[in-house]
Amino acid sequence: MYAISRTDNRKLSAFLFGLTFNLLTLHWTSTFVGSTPWIILAVGLAFFYIPLAMIGRWGIASYPLIFITLEEFRNHFPFGGFGWTRLAYSQPDAPYAQIASRGGAIALSALTVSIGAFIFYLTTAKVRPFLLAPVLLLLIPNNIVSKADSTALLIQGNIPQLGLDFNSRAQAVFNNHVLETKKAIANNEKIDFIVWPENSVDVDPFRNPEVFNQLQDFNQPLIIGAVVGKGEKLLNTSILWGDTTQEIYVKQHLTPFGEYIPLRYIASKVSSLVARVTDFSPGDQGKIFTIGAAKIAPIICFELLDDQIVHDGANNSNLLVVQTNSATFGKSPESAQQLSITRVRAIEHARNTLSVSTIGYSAVIDYRGKVLQQTSIATSEHLTATVGLIEQQSMNDRLGNWTTGGMLFWLLLSARRLREERR
Repeated sequence: MYAISRTDNRKLSAFLFGLTFNLLTLHWTSTFVGSTPWIILAVGLAFFYIPLAMIGRWGIASYPLIFITLEEFRNHFPFGGFGWTRLAYSQPDAPYAQIASRGGAIALSALTVSIGAFIFYLTTAKVRPFLLAPVLLLLIPNNIVSKADSTALLIQGNIPQLGLDFNSRAQAVFNNHVLETKKAIANNEKIDFIVWPENSVDVDPFRNPEVFNQLQDFNQPLIIGAVVGKGEKLLNTSILWGDTTQEIYVKQHLTPFGEYIPLRYIASKVSSLVARVTDFSPGDQGKIFTIGAAKIAPIICFELLDDQIVHDGANNSNLLVVQTNSATFGKSPESAQQLSITRVRAIEHARNTLSVSTIGYSAVIDYRGKVLQQTSIATSEHLTATVGLIEQQSMNDRLGNWTTGGMLFWLLLSARRLREERR
């Protein structure tokens, strides 16, 4: 903020700030595909930071407003948005993180950047405490209770070898999850349901009799992540596998350049790996799995970044289940960053959350964002947890889109007041 306001070339400074930030944060995208896609992604995102240069015309008081407006824009554009670097997602351990349950991730981002502005203004003649006004949201009672609970078994089966080719060993990945599940059940049969991660069943269970029969052998309800073929379509699904029926949720928000290739012709000139990507087809509606008293909203990996999908899932459920696959990013920081995002989402929607990955980190997270249990990375492990089923909506979910409008309106008023004071 200070550097951009004092430099003679604000646009270049804003661009370099965005570039440096994204290069460091998203370095994991280069794990197995090389540096070119990583650099292109970082450069592309850096252009979205250039409007920060407008503080030269509007005054430094406008920085929080411009920053949060740009963040919200990146959450939706392009290709459905890429909000991975949302400021809120870095704050699950902050003493003010619970503000997300009152005002959403946007409130947590807004407060974080406003704290930075407040510290900046401490160096001037006047202190502007009104910048921290959103803290007042923490005074609103948020009494969350659960009247029932459910016991879940999370299976992290691991894969034979990290890398892009894990799908070529799909049968081995499936077998790993079968073996780890049988091992876990042998020690504790009193569970209500089992959760496997995304891509744990990449051998279509409806077309492979051996896989189908092995899934039928489990007596407990099983939520699996499976790749399913339907006619000419390829679907990334979460399936509730029961004794006689299977309920299917199809991932709605696909990962651009991972599960489908936008601008395929241009992308193919950048990386030869594009030819290896077969486009998936997206689903068009949510799904709630009911297992006893548990009403479970499945969220598949990249969908964590989609505000509407997570909001709808939380509103219709009493438990969130996040299924993800971090195998293509190895032991990079990607999995830890995703866990941080999941923790903020748990706070935001006041839902206990089960997050399960093929290689880790898998975790049990309570509605306050606290990690109750966690696996290591690149290991075969399982977690057993009895979690509360929460029916209440968070204040953020009750307010819906009013939260975003309210935060932007407050930032606008703060910017105007600061400008008037500086005059």
